[in-house]
Amino acid sequence: MKVAVSFIKSRYSEKETIDLINQTSADFLHIDIMDGEFVENKNYDYEDIKMFLKDNHKPLDIHLMCADPLKYIEEYIELKPYNITFHIEAVNNPLRLIELLHDNGIRCGLAINPDTSVKEIKSYLDLIDNVLVMSVHPGKGGQKFIPDTTSKINELALLKKNFTIEVDGGVNNEVINNLQNVDIVVSGSYICESEDYQKTIDTLH
Repeated sequence: MKVAVSFIKSRYSEKETIDLINQTSADFLHIDIMDGEFVENKNYDYEDIKMFLKDNHKPLDIHLMCADPLKYIEEYIELKPYNITFHIEAVNNPLRLIELLHDNGIRCGLAINPDTSVKEIKSYLDLIDNVLVMSVHPGKGGQKFIPDTTSKINELALLKKNFTIEVDGGVNNEVINNLQNVDIVVSGSYICESEDYQKTIDTLH
């Protein structure tokens, strides 16, 4: 299981937090982009992110919580991330976005909110590289893991061929025991508000 670390809720500044993450064995730096439309809160723009990433060497796992993901994808492909994920709830036809990401050599992820069923993305599973299952309601850090998420994970595991399963929200050392079918876990405040990032990541790895 791989660990992606989100830095939106931390005891340090964004740049300091990213520097600390880079000193650990974390597999990815998870970048949450919130637009204030798809979710209530708005956080960073593209120029902010570029500044934060000045000394970063971790592969980027970008999560677009945005009502118009196409606009953001056209910016963020410039960062050459490992993966860009957008929400099925934000688009009517994701095929154009999937093709755009693949044409630029970037893995494509589809995210589903806690109230969205797996069947909503079932027809796209052969076309994408990652499914991000939200285990909290998107838009805020520090929420508790929604237990029903495990049934979605198990359903996806039965359908799994060439995509990875990623879970985002409320992941800690207790929740991790229920995530055997998951390839990537996203953890934010559990790691970034801890005193020892590496020791905390070790409890997930």
